[in-house]
Order: sequence, then structure tokens, then C-alpha cells
Amino acid sequence: MFASAKAPLHWREYMIEAGALATFMLSACAVSLLLDYPDSPAHAALPDPLARRALTGVLMGLTLILIVHSPWGRRSGAQMNPAVTLTFLRLGRIARHDALGYVLAQFCGGVLGVLLARRLFGVPLGHPAVHYVATRPGMAGAVVALISELAISALLMTMVLETGRSPRWKRFTGVFAGALIALYITFEAPLSGMSMNAARTVGSAVVAEDWTAVWVYLVAPLAGMLLAAELFVRRRGTVDLPCGKFAHAEPCLFCDHVARGRSDGTILAARTL
Repeated sequence: MFASAKAPLHWREYMIEAGALATFMLSACAVSLLLDYPDSPAHAALPDPLARRALTGVLMGLTLILIVHSPWGRRSGAQMNPAVTLTFLRLGRIARHDALGYVLAQFCGGVLGVLLARRLFGVPLGHPAVHYVATRPGMAGAVVALISELAISALLMTMVLETGRSPRWKRFTGVFAGALIALYITFEAPLSGMSMNAARTVGSAVVAEDWTAVWVYLVAPLAGMLLAAELFVRRRGTVDLPCGKFAHAEPCLFCDHVARGRSDGTILAARTL
């Protein structure tokens, strides 16, 4: 788990991951306050919950796209999600110590973003209609939320791997991810709250002091993405695996890790279970 002289720590990328998820959470809190807080003019103007979710989805999808394609997002890869990072670890695209740094940074960023939002927006953010954008199972219960989170996570990772391997489509990976986020928030959120990200859920849970069914969001996104990766490898092999960034740019710790493994004779390709 410790970095050697040939595999340095990438502190800048870790800090970017924390800042990226903090920014995403701050945006989520602001959008939810705008559209879901009962005293908001936007809430009164859009009484239909489906319309509010659709607009929320568009705004959060755009937030993700902007982060992914920002200079910082291109530097770290803007994974912002422990399940994404651990799946690329499973695929041999990131070193263990870097994966650990990313995951810890993502959890810290999730908490930091909601804390900053509470500082900026105050009491209204804690209103039950907003509730620090905490993710909780819908009326159908935790089992349905678990299945839904697993499915949307698997679909997202499948898209990332399929587009990432395509010279034609890989530059649009971040855009497709944003579009999926918009669709999920619009149509899936009533089932699970649409988390797909343990760090995002824990960030809200810490500040809201609400740990309702948090196990769903710790288990399902990782299980779904690992399943998608396993199916991808069985179907496509490991030759065209993407590097781990939603929008590739140099320097790239993912590509460097693969190159070091090849030079050392290390087998980095994912193996089927």
C-alpha cells in the first residue's frame, strides 16, 4: 500500500478530487434549495415534482460536465466517486496508493461540500424538503433502492468503458455521464434518491446526521460498477481499456501506472473472477 520511489504520491490530484466533489455537492445543495425549498420562488413556479427533478437533473448534469472538462478535472480525471476509482483499481488502471488517496479525498470532499453549503445557506438547507440533499430509499423501500442503485451504477460504468475505448466517442464520455445523471435524477431519484456514490451520500449523512439505509449506498454503486467491469472484460477483453479519466489530458497518473507496469513486466490487465 506504500508508494515506492518509482510510484510517487500524487497529492495535487488527490486535492483536486476532494475539491471537485465538494464543488459538486455545493452545487447540489444550491440547486435543491432553489427548487425544493417551499419558500423558494422557483419552487412555486414549478409545482410539478417531475418538472423540478428534470430541471435539477439538467443543472447537475451540466455541473458534472463542467467539472470533468475543467483544467482541474482533466488533471485528476474527475472520478469523484469511490466506486469509479475502485473499479479502475480492479481493472489495473491505478496504483493502490493512488486509489487510496483518491477515495479518502472523495469522502473528505463530500463532507466539505455540504459543510460549506450549510455555512453559506444556513437554516433553510436543513428544511425537511431539502435535508442537506441526503439520499434515502423511496417509498418502495431499501431493497428496491439497492437494486436501482446497482442498475444505474452498472449502466454508468458500462458507458464509461464502452465510450472510453472508442476513438470516436471517448471525448464525449463526460457529456454522456452528465446526460445519464440528468436522466437518473429525473426518473430514478424517487426510488433511491439517486446517489450512485458513497462519498456523496456520506457527505450529506454526516452533516444531516441521518444515516438511513446508508449501507445501500456503500454496497450497491461499487457492486454495480464492478459487475459492469467484469462483464466488459469478459466481452471485450483488456486491450482497449480506457485510462481512468473521463476527459484525458497529460500528465496522467493512470497512463503512467500502466506504463510502469509494462516496463516492470507486471501484468496489469484485469482478470476475470
